[in-house]
Amino acid sequence: MTHLDQPMRALLAYARPMAERRDMDAMRRVLATIPVDGEAKAARLLEVSYACSLTGAYVDARTAALLAATHVPRSPKLLGELAARLRTFNEATLLRGIVAGAGAARNMPIPLLLTFAAQLSYLNQQEEALGLLDEALRADPTYPTTLLSRGQLLTYVGRIEEAKDSFERCIRRAPEIGQAHWFLAHVGRSTAAENHVDRLRSWIARPQLPANERTSFAFALHKELDDLGDADGAWDALQQACRAKRGALDYAAADSRALVDDLIGMPVEKAGANTPSNGKTPLFIVGMHRSGTTLLEQLLDGSPQVRGVGELYDFTSAMRYATDHHCKGVIDASIVQRAPGVDFVDVGRRYLEGMAWRLGDEAFFTDKLPSNFLNIGFICRALPGAKILHMVRDPVETCFSNLRELFSDANPYSYEQTELADYFLQYRRLMAHWHAAWPDRILDVDYAELTCDPEAVMRRVAAFCGIEYVDAMRDPRSSTRAVATASAVQVRDRVVRREVPKWVPYARHLQPLIAALRQGGVEVAEAST
Repeated sequence: MTHLDQPMRALLAYARPMAERRDMDAMRRVLATIPVDGEAKAARLLEVSYACSLTGAYVDARTAALLAATHVPRSPKLLGELAARLRTFNEATLLRGIVAGAGAARNMPIPLLLTFAAQLSYLNQQEEALGLLDEALRADPTYPTTLLSRGQLLTYVGRIEEAKDSFERCIRRAPEIGQAHWFLAHVGRSTAAENHVDRLRSWIARPQLPANERTSFAFALHKELDDLGDADGAWDALQQACRAKRGALDYAAADSRALVDDLIGMPVEKAGANTPSNGKTPLFIVGMHRSGTTLLEQLLDGSPQVRGVGELYDFTSAMRYATDHHCKGVIDASIVQRAPGVDFVDVGRRYLEGMAWRLGDEAFFTDKLPSNFLNIGFICRALPGAKILHMVRDPVETCFSNLRELFSDANPYSYEQTELADYFLQYRRLMAHWHAAWPDRILDVDYAELTCDPEAVMRRVAAFCGIEYVDAMRDPRSSTRAVATASAVQVRDRVVRREVPKWVPYARHLQPLIAALRQGGVEVAEAST
């Protein structure tokens, strides 16, 4: 528990059962007895919610946020903070109610429109978010943050040419925003006749450029030089990018190894008899990032029986609540340590109830968060009907694709070759354990085979999941859903099999990675063109 005064501690303890059942009227009546201005109450409760999250007290943090939501603030600043807090706890219905209740978008200030749009985008409600950004654009067609955010969402919904235009307009207005250059590099392919290499190099050469901006510019330069076939130049840019990004992150490989040790050390317990069900079957798509999980989800979404809903932290939220611990990322050591006392039936119920608003008539839905491979043991206990699809890709190709990807604050292991190799080895070790512990719950899906013969692989996937195979499941263009991942552009094209893996031109630079993988027992093919 964070350092709170006694009255606040008492309020949170009293309101906790009301928050558990989302009894907003009861919480509103409790707050009405406190003789303080409603706006001040909301501000204080949001402050308390943030403080509780920082100390890991998840249930109290959520309770404080729900109490704040009983008095919808008037201040745009507090409204934005409330929306962010509700999204943190996956309180999507309340969040969307806050957005709807804030009035007409045309009357909202631009910062609030941007905040609301960001929170809806996190919930994978890209079209709703885009509508708010359209209004922000109308209010000020030159505001750089609007142009950047709108370009990102246009990419997610497949309006690529409009996205390019939005990024280019952002750069003309605020060329120092490195992220706009990074996005622009990734929504198209550079050619000798049309590229931004000189501009990017000019920015990187500036000695006072902040590290976060240097990271974005250097990753953008890597992408453009890679498009142009300049592997050595692209590698130099990638090295600059990774050094700048890694220098801003706090990561220790020993912590990842210890976490995997703890997960492997857990007793394997089967699900109880009173298992939750809402008539829907979750299909968890897991694996290393950049292993093809987005492609598999896109193909599954071609089935009329499946709803693809994207990368979600809903299962993590259910585990955070069950363990009363607000972890950073998908999972941490404290959640594993507290897991023996968890009611997994309740975890499954909470997960499915939280998912319900996203779902339609389809009997199956995807949950495509690659790092949920860490949660497989908990998923199998909480959701005995769930199917787990594990994407498997060539180790060097997977690792190299991670190395050259600019993630947000996720995947801190991915910017240094030996750390990346070590993490991959821990992932392989954990997946071998899950296969042994839950042999009938996991299907490996080979990326190379999927791109070579999508029909055969998808027939196998469909049979494992209990879905009727249809031809639309072999072509990602059959699905028109929004895709909010690094593969948002590529996945809208036909399935493509590379004859020469992307890492081969960089083989001599990747020797530390390759040596570390081989030392860990991974077979690595010799590079050949």
